[in-house]
Amino acid sequence: MTNSVLTTQELLHQRYGADIPATIISHPVVDLLLSHRSVRSYSNEPLPEGVLETMIAAAQSASTSSNLQTWSVVAVTDPERKDRLATLAGNQNQIRRAPLFLVWLADLARLAHAAETRQMPHEGLDYLEMWLVGVIDAALAAQNAAIAAEALGLGIVYIGAIRNHPLEVAGELQLPPMVMPVFGMCVGWPNPARPVAIKPRLPQAAVLHREVYHPEQIPPAVEHYNATMNAFYTAQQMNVEGDWVDHSSRRVAGPQSLSGRHVLREVLHRLGFQLK
Repeated sequence: MTNSVLTTQELLHQRYGADIPATIISHPVVDLLLSHRSVRSYSNEPLPEGVLETMIAAAQSASTSSNLQTWSVVAVTDPERKDRLATLAGNQNQIRRAPLFLVWLADLARLAHAAETRQMPHEGLDYLEMWLVGVIDAALAAQNAAIAAEALGLGIVYIGAIRNHPLEVAGELQLPPMVMPVFGMCVGWPNPARPVAIKPRLPQAAVLHREVYHPEQIPPAVEHYNATMNAFYTAQQMNVEGDWVDHSSRRVAGPQSLSGRHVLREVLHRLGFQLK
């Protein structure tokens, strides 16, 4: 989503709080990336013709491992299908309300079929590495599509809960074996009555390591981030229990916190992935 008002420094302040990196090169594309926020409320305005195709062109311009292009996407606009997918994905209403819902897929079926048409072996697709390649390819493609959408003034939000019930999602979308729903993405015009703030991220010291991994720099960076997020929650009048560490730790406390995804390995086998 473009931002024609805030300067690069203002965007950095919103993204990092007080811990702004010292040397950031300003550029319109960088400003667009810094302006990202998750949009969950959309206006009723339909998407113009060409938006989907533009997003897919951007997605197909992303890097892909060995040019294998092991991803696909299903574009859903039918209200009844969106409703069923929303129910499967934690009953998230933004799926119902967005004019376009994209389900991004790790797709090894296309390669398998291509090899079979030439009567060539494709046992390499049975290994964990190739499933991971498919997931990475889908993520890279989706992020390119997201940036294209935001460049057009649209808002997006990723929906990881599409993995809560992947078998049912696969059935709804009529996915063949060796195709997995990785995540969803809502796309639409942001609701002007529900503006969304830029959510701060961890300081760069928590994620950027020079030459080798430096674990000692992480604890102070995380503590600084706790304070930044507490200030953000207060400013946004968000009722969040505890700080970022508390909130994040609850999300990974055990299998009960994974919304059914703790059985993903077994589900992947049922979707046709061998994962050797």
